[in-house]
Amino acid sequence: MTQVRITVGEFVFVANAEEDAAPKTWSEFRKLLPYRNKLIQVRWSGEADWVPMGEFKLDVGFENHTSHPAPGHILFYPGGFSETEILFPYGGTSFASKMGPLAGNHFLTLVEGNDQLAALGEKVLWEGAQDILFEQI
Repeated sequence: MTQVRITVGEFVFVANAEEDAAPKTWSEFRKLLPYRNKLIQVRWSGEADWVPMGEFKLDVGFENHTSHPAPGHILFYPGGFSETEILFPYGGTSFASKMGPLAGNHFLTLVEGNDQLAALGEKVLWEGAQDILFEQI
């Protein structure tokens, strides 16, 4: 199983790539690694952070998609009704935009660091944007 280290300041997580459930999404995202951006608090989706990617596109459609990810189930939204993004849920989440409900591809699942999710969410909420780094282990 391929794993990804996700570092946000002092928080370090390890995720398994969902190679079987979201093969196209994982295949295209891994080409970006190491991937750096900013993690910010969501506006519509509840207890989650997100990585805004604007008009950036990966050549993927929907696969293994959901609107209600569990904490630690990381989604890639390929764009369409809203901008391209990575959703990083840390609590109760109903993925949405100002246009309404969205679904994203569940392509990474945290297997280490889940106990830090609430603290990360609180830090982003109260301190603002944080640097995030995704790198294959």
